[in-house]
Formats: sequence, C-alpha cells, structure tokens
Amino acid sequence: MWHKSGFERLASLLGSADDAPAERQLLHIETVVPTRLSETFAFFSNAENLERLTPPWINFRILTPLPMTMFEGAMIDYHLTLYGLPIPWRTRIDVWEPGVRFVDRQVAGPYRWWRHEHLFETAGTGTRVTDRVEYVPRVALFSRSLVRRDVDRIFAFRQRVLAQLLPGGAGASA
Repeated sequence: MWHKSGFERLASLLGSADDAPAERQLLHIETVVPTRLSETFAFFSNAENLERLTPPWINFRILTPLPMTMFEGAMIDYHLTLYGLPIPWRTRIDVWEPGVRFVDRQVAGPYRWWRHEHLFETAGTGTRVTDRVEYVPRVALFSRSLVRRDVDRIFAFRQRVLAQLLPGGAGASA
C-alpha cells in the first residue's frame, strides 16, 4: 500500500494537462441497465463501486477514505498497477448533476489527459448509461494503440460486470 508521501511525490511527477489537448482518443459506450434512474445513479455515484467495475488485472484500489460524499470539486485518490508498475491516480469531480451526469477528470495519473463523462437517462423501464471518455496516453506516439486496447478491455469488462451487478439483463452498444 502507498505511504501518503510516496503517493504525493509520484502524483506530482504524473500531473495532467489543465486543458484538453487537440488530439484526443475518444470512447463512447452506451449500456441500458434494468434499474431505475435513481438507483442507477446512486450505484455509479458510490465511489466504492468503482473497484467492482474495474478489471482485477489493474489491481485498482481507492485510497481516499470511504465512504465519501461526491460533489463538484471532490478529489479521489486511487492506486493501480499497469504492466507491473504501481501508479497513483488522482481525479477531480468537475461536474456533478445528480440524476443526470457527472464528470471526473484526471489531475495526476497514467494519462496525459483523461476526462470521463457519465450520463444517465431513463430508457423504458431502465436507464441508459453513457460513458464518454477523452484521453491522451503519455508518450502517445509509442503507446497509442496499446493504451486504446487496454481502455477498450477495461470498458468491455465494465459492461459485463455491470450486467451482473444490476441484474435483470442489459443491452449494450458502442
């Protein structure tokens, strides 16, 4: 586990751009889950569920004390492992609209830029969950295709697990 000072030192080296770079990779995934909008939003806004939605091969752990209250400006610290390397990840909630959407943006971590918008809307008797992710890998010239593959795998895992965590059947489209 990370010591606070070690996390802070490494996070300072892995700071992110404040403004979105012009050339970003984009990911757009929509999933319909069989739960009501209020229940679905509550599930996604509970930071503890993020570990459940992340593949085990990343060794993703939340470092921020739980439970936590989500709000615009909230900072969340995580630890993950990519290709055997321990990496700190800090995100900030830039937008918080309960029942509608929230946006987390990487402040420090494995990407040069990461912005993840989570959108929620009623779809029949369930909820459409839309993930819009913009990201720029570090050293993009060399890592772009590898990072794209990993991001695709992470979100494919997320869709499979979401169908199990919010049971009743789920449909997905990319």
